[in-house]
Amino acid sequence: MIRKLTKQDHEQVLAFLSEEPSINLFIIGDLEVFGYSSEFQEIWAEFDELNNTIKAVLLRFHQSFIPYGKGEFDLEGFVSIMKRYKKPVLLSGKSDIVEKFEAFADLQLGKKQVTFFAECLTDEFLSTVDQSTTIKKATIEDVDQIIELRESIEEFPIRSDARDILVQSMESHTARTYFTVDHDVMTSCVSTTAETSMSAMIVGVCTRKEFRRQGLATAIMQNLFQDVLDEGKTLCLFYDNPEAGRIYKRLGFKDIGRWTMYRG
Repeated sequence: MIRKLTKQDHEQVLAFLSEEPSINLFIIGDLEVFGYSSEFQEIWAEFDELNNTIKAVLLRFHQSFIPYGKGEFDLEGFVSIMKRYKKPVLLSGKSDIVEKFEAFADLQLGKKQVTFFAECLTDEFLSTVDQSTTIKKATIEDVDQIIELRESIEEFPIRSDARDILVQSMESHTARTYFTVDHDVMTSCVSTTAETSMSAMIVGVCTRKEFRRQGLATAIMQNLFQDVLDEGKTLCLFYDNPEAGRIYKRLGFKDIGRWTMYRG
């Protein structure tokens, strides 16, 4: 049985998701902040009717879906829900779960990207930030510069609603961005997203081509990572570039799985 969840289900669904808290960072964070009754977010769950336990969940956040389950679950039921919404479907999640949806050609999943999923629990590998690098924390007034910088990076796919989501995340305190500037031009930035009371996802690590190889992104990451870890949160991130992976592991990250995204 699949049904849409309400706030009365919160404790049960949170207990289910908390068995893999880093993997379920996005779902947990969105439920903590936006709840169960907003226009842009909904969550459904499949229940075992014999004992009323949750087998799987499906979150919709704007145009994106994230499924999570343990063992076999009602794929066709979740697909029928996803097909009610605008195509192509934007889908992401733990690789061994979301790749099951590839069997449904009519979902029009779009371009597939598989990344490593890593987490960091300690600051023991962080070094002191170079004080000669001036690092600033972004406000809403800096959003357009952040989006413009991300758009300048060839390997960064930018969604049409990226600005709206960034503003919403900053206003809800589920995201922060630290950056450097040179003559009023944003040169490098690093962001968090889906911040919860327990975790924060690192995203948007980028530097303009002409400012690379100067250690700017690493300096920002050191600063941001220390601040987040000092708050008692776990850091999580995706990476698919081996060079980037080596940098993250030097900072204390360890691989805990793979994450697959499909983008139109």
